[in-house]
Amino acid sequence: MKWENRGLSKNVEDRRARRAGGAGVPLGVGGTLLLLALSLFLGTDLFSLLGVSSPLGTAAASWSVPGAEATDDERAHFMSAVLDESQAMWAAIFAENDLVYEDAVLVLYEGAITSGCGYAPASSGPFYCPLDGRVYLDLAFYDVLRDRYGAAGDFAQAYVLAHEVGHHVQNLLGTAAEVRQLQRAEPRYANRLSVALELQADCYAGVYGRSVAERGGLERGDLEEGLSAAAAVGDDRLQRQATGQVNTETFTHGSSAQRMRWFGRGFETGDPSACDTFSGVDL
Repeated sequence: MKWENRGLSKNVEDRRARRAGGAGVPLGVGGTLLLLALSLFLGTDLFSLLGVSSPLGTAAASWSVPGAEATDDERAHFMSAVLDESQAMWAAIFAENDLVYEDAVLVLYEGAITSGCGYAPASSGPFYCPLDGRVYLDLAFYDVLRDRYGAAGDFAQAYVLAHEVGHHVQNLLGTAAEVRQLQRAEPRYANRLSVALELQADCYAGVYGRSVAERGGLERGDLEEGLSAAAAVGDDRLQRQATGQVNTETFTHGSSAQRMRWFGRGFETGDPSACDTFSGVDL
């Protein structure tokens, strides 16, 4: 994917831990043992919250970000470019419909974060918080996406962020609030509505992909990278990898086929109005 490195956007908050040169909270032997015991008991790497080296081994190391302490980290700048491009696109679409687009903020963090929606470890993956209008991303997720799920490439990374920006669009339009209200009123349909919301965000990511293609920003293989990323995080694939079984009743994001199809629809049409994933929801 072709992009211009302009540094960090004004809409990026870089909260990544600084660990070089022994940065972090000094811990004695007793403090280390206590923190280790609490981490194991809570199932959370508390060392990462304090910005100190963790003794938890591969579980913590799998989320380390090589070079994360560098302010000119290329992946951070790429995410910044994708954020600005996608939000410029949405601002134009909103303006065409006499609406005002309000920018989301991308928060880069490392290990764990407390957002307006509460505490989240990096292992939960990228997420959007409608309560503070922020997308939260640990850049190490892209290593997991590549190594564990086989979805590599810069456009795969762009798809992930564009999907989360899609949730911001849903928040601005009131779609997310309507879904939450329906879920409270009809909890038995909560999962189906969640799937429809996620698939619409996939379709919105496809709309962004189309805008990149129209300005000549896509390179050979980029579209396949986006489709691969969509397939990699399908509920059926994740369930099969985790348990060897698939239960469609517990889907919250949609199958690999569904996610690819709706991303493809957004890409083919370039039209957000083609992203009505709710009309097919059987309530």
